[in-house]
Amino acid sequence: MRPALLDPLFASLSSLPGIGPKLGELFARLLGQESAEDCRVVDLIFHRPHGLIDRRKQPDIARAPEGVIVTITGRVDRHQPPPRGKGNAPYRVFLHDETGELALTFFRVKGNWLEKALPLDEQVVVSGKVEWFNGRPSMVHPDYMVKASEAGSLPLVEPVYGLTAGLSPRVLRKEVEAAVARIPALPEWIEPELLRRQGFSDARDAFLRLHEPRDETDLDPQAPARRRLAYDEFLAGQISLALVRQRLRRVAGRPVRATGALSRLVVDALPFALTASQQAAVADILADMAGEQRMLRLLQGDVGAGKTAVALMAMLAAVESGGQAVLMAPTEILARQHVATLSRMAAPAGVTIDVLTGRTKGREREAVLERIAAGETQIVIGTHALFQDNVAYRDLVLAVVDEQHRFGVHQRLRLTAKGITPHMLVMTATPIPRTLVLAAFGDMDVSKLTEKPAGRKPIHTVVMPQERTGEIVGRLRTALAAGKKAYWICPLVEESEESDLMSAEERHATLTSVFGAAAGLVHGRMSGPEKDAAMLAFKTGETRLLVATTVVEVGVDVPDATIMVIEHAERFGLAQLHQLRGRVGRGDEASSCILLYKGPLSENGRARLSILRETEDGFRIAEEDLKLRGEGELLGTRQSGTPGFLLASLEAHGDLLEIARKDAAYVIERDPELTSARGEALRTLLYLYRRDEAIRFLRAG
Repeated sequence: MRPALLDPLFASLSSLPGIGPKLGELFARLLGQESAEDCRVVDLIFHRPHGLIDRRKQPDIARAPEGVIVTITGRVDRHQPPPRGKGNAPYRVFLHDETGELALTFFRVKGNWLEKALPLDEQVVVSGKVEWFNGRPSMVHPDYMVKASEAGSLPLVEPVYGLTAGLSPRVLRKEVEAAVARIPALPEWIEPELLRRQGFSDARDAFLRLHEPRDETDLDPQAPARRRLAYDEFLAGQISLALVRQRLRRVAGRPVRATGALSRLVVDALPFALTASQQAAVADILADMAGEQRMLRLLQGDVGAGKTAVALMAMLAAVESGGQAVLMAPTEILARQHVATLSRMAAPAGVTIDVLTGRTKGREREAVLERIAAGETQIVIGTHALFQDNVAYRDLVLAVVDEQHRFGVHQRLRLTAKGITPHMLVMTATPIPRTLVLAAFGDMDVSKLTEKPAGRKPIHTVVMPQERTGEIVGRLRTALAAGKKAYWICPLVEESEESDLMSAEERHATLTSVFGAAAGLVHGRMSGPEKDAAMLAFKTGETRLLVATTVVEVGVDVPDATIMVIEHAERFGLAQLHQLRGRVGRGDEASSCILLYKGPLSENGRARLSILRETEDGFRIAEEDLKLRGEGELLGTRQSGTPGFLLASLEAHGDLLEIARKDAAYVIERDPELTSARGEALRTLLYLYRRDEAIRFLRAG
């Protein structure tokens, strides 16, 4: 049960004064909720200000600085409405003080409200930005105008919040104040010693300070109030991950005794030697699986670093000890590709491999399910169809999951709830900076593959403006005639009215006019069989140029493709561009990647594309991406199991995340059920940050 103390904060937003259905919809849009019913008072408390209006600068008119918000006192001299019939000309009101004259400029004025607000000969106080034209100061649409006799009502320092169309700053500010007034005195969930060392105030005080900044330093991510709230958010996340982990760990693992009988045959037959980091990862995995506790390990490896070979060694160990292993991929294309690769690699060991996806139907499906239940199938590869209710394993010992961020903590628990408690190895080609690993997957041990397999050549990357597309098509003509293969990536499937991005269908049409049937097309809206057919045609060389959306981002393997063109590269995330680039350079020929952008590029856009030109190190690219875009974007905030922080920022508060992780481990070790006084306070914290799912695991035991 949520503590009654928090009820005022979890009341519907409509319980605040003045929020009816119409305003409720605007707030829902602002706060990223489906509808007004989903919005709670607490959502406004987490909507932090990003700027400040400071009206304490009150110069004379002649000394008003350009482009800065100032507050000016003057007497109204005259009104100058636009000439009749010229509605688009401005309405001007002139005021003066001892030093000069200021023009207040208004556009599209309706009615006579200005005459009432600024009566002739009245002493008034106005606030806004001053612009100077030909030595004359002007203020366009002042944000505050009051008679001098009422100047006491003018807020001197005011926070600025993100808005949505139709919602005025004043209305939002009023509702935020009403929400903040509801924050109760909260129990202290941080240890006294840490409070003292970090100089933290209490949580309620930190929220008040967040919404009532006195100057720019209060808005800095390093301001004490913001650091306190960031720590709380990290602590809530780390405690909930620790509770999940405790629940998963409580289920004993079954020790796997690898004999090496099968893996030796496979390694001996491989055309390459395993790299040092592949060998280290295999050793870590086998050590984990041999223990009494279940393995939960994240295997991070850049594009082409050879994660598949490591996963195969782990799966062979499971088979050697008499059990079964599954490999789950996020898409049908990938699952089928894993089947092709692993069947080839595992052939010398003679293990039986089956595939099970949503497209395995009828008799074929029944036969596969029977083989799995009887234990005849030793390795099963598929999509999430592997874990549906009608799939019964004889003895599932290891589950390998490809691309973790599509398979979060909760899916892992669902598996456990079915009574299936295999060791888990999670693979990702999205290099995730250490801080993000802690935040999103704090419940996992990590192995990193840092070298590229032998023989891989560097990929030559160039950045070019869209205007040179014709030149690139010319070069492609030469390359394809010489027997090469190329990808051409577009951001959209079909052209839309409001977007000027090039769609895959449109680009395919223009390239078909040049290359005819040699140009293929694949995108996410096609059916499974259509995608497979398009990929197969490209693999076999029936088509030599594949126009695609980002469906090809993860894991598609065509070793003889050597050219990658990415259109509107400025619209993609760095990590995603790096993934796409990794689709070429997989054979022994030199490869190139052309990043086409539509100018003009922003400073940030230029910085991002130049990082790709400089390096192929996915971990460095991920760190830079984190600096440039923030963690919410890096994994796509909305994906399951990833954190989108409200008040914390990994770049600014990374040091606090490490402390929160240790603190959470300490708490769970001392008070696993959260029943002590501090434990009770921590439950309040989990509810406040909506991490209460973890509390349910306490009850579920």
